[in-house]
Amino acid sequence: MSYYDNDPKNINNDQNTQHNYQGYSDPHNYYGYQNDPNSRNYYGGSADPNEFVYDPPRKKSKGRKAVTAVVALLSVAAVAVTSIVGYSLFTGNRPGISDSAESSDTAAAGKNNKKEDTDSKSSVDRDNLPSIIQLATPSDAMTIPDIVEKVSPSVVGISCLTNSGTAVGTGIIMSQDGYIITNAHVVEDAARGQDSISVVLPSCYNTDEDDDQEMITAELVGKDTQTDLAVLKIDRTGLTAAEFGTSSEIKVGEVSIVIGNPLGFDLANSVTAGIISATDRTITIEDRTMNMFQTDASINNGNSGGPVINAYGQVIGIASAKIANTYGEGLGFAIPIDEAVPILQDLIDYGYVTGRPTLGISGQNVTQIYSQYYDIPMGFFVREVQSGSAAEKADIRVNDIVIGIEGDLIESIEEFNEIKDNYKAGDKITVSVYRDGSILDKEVTLGEAVEKEDEEQSDSGSTYDDYRDFFNQFGGLY
Repeated sequence: MSYYDNDPKNINNDQNTQHNYQGYSDPHNYYGYQNDPNSRNYYGGSADPNEFVYDPPRKKSKGRKAVTAVVALLSVAAVAVTSIVGYSLFTGNRPGISDSAESSDTAAAGKNNKKEDTDSKSSVDRDNLPSIIQLATPSDAMTIPDIVEKVSPSVVGISCLTNSGTAVGTGIIMSQDGYIITNAHVVEDAARGQDSISVVLPSCYNTDEDDDQEMITAELVGKDTQTDLAVLKIDRTGLTAAEFGTSSEIKVGEVSIVIGNPLGFDLANSVTAGIISATDRTITIEDRTMNMFQTDASINNGNSGGPVINAYGQVIGIASAKIANTYGEGLGFAIPIDEAVPILQDLIDYGYVTGRPTLGISGQNVTQIYSQYYDIPMGFFVREVQSGSAAEKADIRVNDIVIGIEGDLIESIEEFNEIKDNYKAGDKITVSVYRDGSILDKEVTLGEAVEKEDEEQSDSGSTYDDYRDFFNQFGGLY
């Protein structure tokens, strides 16, 4: 029986069935393109280009040009004379007098129209045109100074001691008893042990007139790298918790305000403003796919973990990513607060995100080049299987290549996780692996990912190395 059964996305789901593996000697045949000249060349063959075709006119001699010009002028003159005579015979009037009268009427009407246009334009008060911020805010919105006064007591600094120095970011006070929100990548490199993470409170909490900032040691309650969220806890009460809005109701074009610590604490509590550029952006960093909204409010290194605020002083997002200067400006991304809240609550209650499925494997993608060179399928090469994991129980082994899930072929761990994440811990799925020239279908009961490190991921590099490239790291600022 053919593995593909004439359909490249149709995997036979019989459990533990071994298939005769054929067709990898011809990579085009494996993907089903074969020799059809109308099909897309998956391996990079040339396609018909889109072109502008310029067809220059043929040149004419100067003599012919002159003759043509004379004939054209004579023709125009003849038509004009004939038209005037015909008009005169038909109306019985001299056209010069009639045309003159009509011209006077037309001129008078034109003057009146010009006067009306001038009056209409003069009604626009160009000295008091609304600003872009005014155009982006509803009539009942707060002013930006009022928003800053409301939210600033809820914005803190995050300082982490690392093996290479100090990393700085921003945080949001979530509750009056000391729970703080920030980005997972801000605290990831904090040295293990006590006193490695500190929260810097704004000056409004400090009763000591000699010091503008108060620094308190924080405990890492939990972090989730998939959503880039983390929760800290400080031993302090009476804090001002930020008010959360509803990110599902934001619209493109409305105002967005960012408060944070760009480039470190020397510029603490800096305020920037812009508009919401897009409400639904999917960003993939390594094998992490994140849903964010986009803003052109300035987000710089050090703003990570800080609030993105609406026109009512409510937090609608958590600043997370900024496109590096080499790629473009005005491209900032934030985690929608509606999606963040349940994650944050799980981190507070359990220290991890509950119900998230995992197989307990790690490895790296088989790229197209390796697939062709070694005559193996594209997929996910398993380098490690965790002891007692769902993958081990299902007899998935080191050196297997995961090539399918629930009947769908996959070519990378990103594609695999996209399908896997539609299920929850405890669900049974079929995973197809390539082993020793054959295809095996394995029934797997998904486990629960207690820590993010348990998730299936590529070992081609640190996840946070990719984050830092994307976030344009500068001097340990996030």
